[in-house]
Amino acid sequence: MTASSLLTADHLRRLRENARTPVTDHPPVVKLFNPAGAATWLVTELAEDDDTLFGLADLGFGFPELGSFSLSELRSLRLPFGLQIERDLSFSTRFGLSVWAEAARSSGSIGGAEKVLAAAAAAATDASG
Repeated sequence: MTASSLLTADHLRRLRENARTPVTDHPPVVKLFNPAGAATWLVTELAEDDDTLFGLADLGFGFPELGSFSLSELRSLRLPFGLQIERDLSFSTRFGLSVWAEAARSSGSIGGAEKVLAAAAAAATDASG
């Protein structure tokens, strides 16, 4: 995957739309990650400058936090073995960013939050089925 393909046209449209309605607890639109490390970003918004993203950032230190980060900086990162930041092609969620943030803070990582939320979704499905 090339750096220019981090976000599709549909991602860009949805992220810009979310930025226009910031009071809503949007589900993350895209998950970006470092394939050579622990950093992960869940992105919900893209500012009008087409560079400032907003979402949940987990740099692998055990303290995920909400905030802004730069798309151009993520695209410019050069990792070991010629790798670059990638997009998780299979990521989708129905949970809002606040739910992700709470689960990530409780578990210490976005990866931990994924496990917690997958279990919660499975339990909800079992209870309704």
